[in-house]
Amino acid sequence: MSQPTMPAVDVIRRKRDGATLTAAEIEAFVRGATTGTWPEYQVAALLMAIVLRGMLPEETSCLTGAMVRSGVKLDLAEFPGAKVDKHSTGGVGDKTSLILAPLVAACGVVVPMMSGRGLGHTGGTLDKLESIPGFRVGLSLQEFRTALHEVGAALIGQTAEIAPADKVLYALRDVTATVESVPLISASIMSKKIAEGIDALVLDVKCGRGAFMKTRAEARTLAESLVAIGKANGVRTEAMLTAMDAPLGRAVGNSLEVIESLETLKGRGPKDLEMLSVALAARMLRLADESATAQDAESRIRAALTSGRGLEKFRAIIAKQGGDPRVVDDYKGLPAAPQRHVFAADRSGYLTKLDAELFGRATMVLGAGRERLEDRIDFGVGAVLKAKWGEAVQAGDPLIELHYRDATRLRRALDLLHQACAISDRTPEQPLILEVIT
Repeated sequence: MSQPTMPAVDVIRRKRDGATLTAAEIEAFVRGATTGTWPEYQVAALLMAIVLRGMLPEETSCLTGAMVRSGVKLDLAEFPGAKVDKHSTGGVGDKTSLILAPLVAACGVVVPMMSGRGLGHTGGTLDKLESIPGFRVGLSLQEFRTALHEVGAALIGQTAEIAPADKVLYALRDVTATVESVPLISASIMSKKIAEGIDALVLDVKCGRGAFMKTRAEARTLAESLVAIGKANGVRTEAMLTAMDAPLGRAVGNSLEVIESLETLKGRGPKDLEMLSVALAARMLRLADESATAQDAESRIRAALTSGRGLEKFRAIIAKQGGDPRVVDDYKGLPAAPQRHVFAADRSGYLTKLDAELFGRATMVLGAGRERLEDRIDFGVGAVLKAKWGEAVQAGDPLIELHYRDATRLRRALDLLHQACAISDRTPEQPLILEVIT
């Protein structure tokens, strides 16, 4: 890397004042964050300046490249066929990775999936997986390769070698209100994906109240940025814009979402979760096998689902990564909160508001996410929707069952849920999949 041309404070000041950062300045920032020569308060200050001032596409490209170069780039040429991954920009109740990775792998495609932890009010794939007793997301690169050879899929966190700059920036963004930035999100996602050596990538770009991109226009801008970065780096990349105004599925909370993922792989999951998981998996299959039609890809994924091959592949993933595969059949092996509280409808009508962000914040307050960088997650707490967005309910019907451990946290969560829910006389309508960007 080139040496920094000016002190960190001057780089921060230039971006604060709206200047375009040079490649050398961006390299210095990434190196400083990675090595610790920039203290966290200066890294956080530049992150905030980027959120407020933005970045030009060339700055975002430089940032992505610098983050890739902060570590190693894997070569997975030893594996036959296209290697395909999927990434979601973050939602509430979004556990599709746990479903589609085994389904796609069951169809013979190698799935090297590198995931993240929860950001803000959204859940993280790694946190969900770690609620499975013994499950290791911190595989070494050699263990990662072995899992891909023996199982065909591995769901891991960033290793120390893969885009280490992103690991530092990701954790700081979560606790400094600097998540919602197209350049930062783009560089974070694509640096990991480019570095992991994949051939193709499907992106699930969320938009709505529970997403970081609140509007469809914002989500489209992010999707186009991600697709452009992927294609510029030789990765076949497509994006689906999906609605995130209400939670996906019924369960929110780490072990609760693992259970719902297993139920979906057994053919008993919520219809919206199954539909989106199958749609994303089929698109991954088409990118891996460009001769496959959309209908053929979906048929193959559904066959893996109905035959139980996807479920058995998930069992194999759990076992290979040190987890207890018995949880597939017996959910008592998963963490559980000791207390329950039912949140009921205060009137009859249709559930027309189920604000995903407030819902996510409520479960985070219970302990399912982190409010501070050092917080420990309580894998057993969370919430289960007894009524879905748009459904008819009667006064007194249960809307949400809260799984909690601490009464003080419960009261804070209930305050948020009172704001999150609304019932009216007309049923709402909105498709789950809004748009596809190829």
